[in-house]
Amino acid sequence: MDDVVGVVVRRGPAFGHDSPKAYRGTRGDGGLVGTENHFARPADSGYPIGLADPPAPLNPISLSPGPPPARLAERSLLGIEELSREQIQSLLDRSIYLKSRRAQQDPQLVSELAGKTIVNLFFEASTRTRTSFEIAAKRLGAHTVSIQEQGSSLSKGESLVDTLNTLAAMQPDAIVMRHAASGAPHFLSRFLARPIINAGDGRHEHPTQALLDAMTILERKKTLEGLKVAIIGDIAHSRVARSNIHLLTKFGSFVTLCGPATMVSGSLRSLGPNITLTYDMKEAVQDADVVMMLRVQLERQAKPIFPKNEYFQYYGLEIEHLQLAKPEALVMHPGPINRGRELSNEVADSKSSVILNQVENGLSVRMAVLERACVAEAAA
Repeated sequence: MDDVVGVVVRRGPAFGHDSPKAYRGTRGDGGLVGTENHFARPADSGYPIGLADPPAPLNPISLSPGPPPARLAERSLLGIEELSREQIQSLLDRSIYLKSRRAQQDPQLVSELAGKTIVNLFFEASTRTRTSFEIAAKRLGAHTVSIQEQGSSLSKGESLVDTLNTLAAMQPDAIVMRHAASGAPHFLSRFLARPIINAGDGRHEHPTQALLDAMTILERKKTLEGLKVAIIGDIAHSRVARSNIHLLTKFGSFVTLCGPATMVSGSLRSLGPNITLTYDMKEAVQDADVVMMLRVQLERQAKPIFPKNEYFQYYGLEIEHLQLAKPEALVMHPGPINRGRELSNEVADSKSSVILNQVENGLSVRMAVLERACVAEAAA
C-alpha cells in the first residue's frame, strides 16, 4: 500500500476519472485540501466506488417500514453512489412510513430517539438542510447540538480530524456534517467510530436531497423506471445533480443534463447509464416527466460565468417550456430559488411545482436517515 500525503486519491466517475488517480484538490474546486499526514489517502482505498451494475426492473415501492441496519458502516450515509438499490429502497420505504405516522400525529414518534444526541456540524452556510435535520431529530425526540466553523476550535487552528475526534469522545449518537471539501465525510468516517451523515460535501454529493427528490417523484409517478428527468443548470458545481444522477439511473430513469457548456462536462456521462447531454433548453424539456432546476453555484465559481439576464434568457424555465414537457410534468428545485435567474415566478408558483413538497418530504427522509444511524433495531 503506497502512502500519498497531501492529496486525495479518487476512484470512479464522480470526479471524471476512469481509474484511480492522485488529485490535488483546492477549496474552489471542491477537493479535500491538506498537507498533514491525516489527509493522506492510500492509493488502493477504492474511493469512491465506480459504476453501479445495470439496473434491474424496479419493484413497486412498499410501505414496509424495515428496521435500520446495526453495522456502523451501514448506519452512516456518505453518498448515494455506494448504496445499493435495496438500501435506497429501504430508506424510501422508511421515509414514507414515517411520513404516514407524522400525518397521524403518532405520539410514539417522539420517543423513537429519546435520549439520543445528534451533532450538526456545518462548515458551509445552510438554512434548509440544517433546520430540516434539527427538526427531524426533535420530531423523534433526540437532542441536537449545532456547531458552525466560525467560533469553533477550527477557527483557532485545530485540524478537522482533531475537532471530530474531540466531538466523538463526547459520544454523540451521530454526526451530521456539511463541508466545502469533496470527500471530507468519507475521509473522516475512517477515523471515527460514530455514524456520519453527509449533508453535502463540496460538489461531490448531497444524498438526503436525492432521497427526498425521489420520494417526491414517487408520490406522484409511482415509479422511477422509464421516466425522463431533465436536470438543468449549473451541473458542474452541483452535488445535488450528482446524487440525483446516481439514484435515478440506478432505478432506470433516463436523465438529460442541460446547461451552458461551461457548466456541463462530457465526463458526466460516466456517472451512470442512460445519460444524455444537451445545451438546448427546449430539447432538454421535450417530453420530460420531471424538470429539475439547479441553482447557479456562484460561491464555487472564481467569477460569474453568465450575467443574470443572459443566463435566464437561455436556461431559465418559463411556462412555454413546460408546454413542451408532458402534461403532468413536475417542476423541482433543491432551493434556494433565484426567481428570474433559474425559473420564472409563474413556473415557481404553478401547479406543476412540487418545490414545497420537496421541503416537506425532507423531514421524513432525514428522520429515516437519523433513525437508521442511531437505532440498531427500529420498532415496526
